[in-house]
Amino acid sequence: MLGKADATPMIAVKDLDRARSFYEETLGLKEVDDFGEGFMLKSGDTTLSIYRSEFAGTNKATALTFNVDDVEKEVGELKDKGVSFEHYDLPGLERKGDCYVAAHMKTAWFKDPDGNILSLIEGGD
Repeated sequence: MLGKADATPMIAVKDLDRARSFYEETLGLKEVDDFGEGFMLKSGDTTLSIYRSEFAGTNKATALTFNVDDVEKEVGELKDKGVSFEHYDLPGLERKGDCYVAAHMKTAWFKDPDGNILSLIEGGD
């Protein structure tokens, strides 16, 4: 059934211009389509949809995770661009600066301008 179908993450935002600037200029994603009330971005082999919604930022869980080779490097580069990282009290994860570490993985969380929670993860395979 759906196991062979590609899936597209959907991120709700209130301000398309502000979101476009954040996702393209701050995160470095590339726009591949504009459909008026939103746009599509490419991240690696994944296409994601950013669309306008009054419910933007209401999800209190991680909306999107980026698999990266070096979480600490990405955190540093994003901090240089003004991104702030979230700090949580999570059993089983040791906090080291803005990163959290467990057995074979590192992760870090940050928010987009609408409050959507995004994360970086290294390892964990």
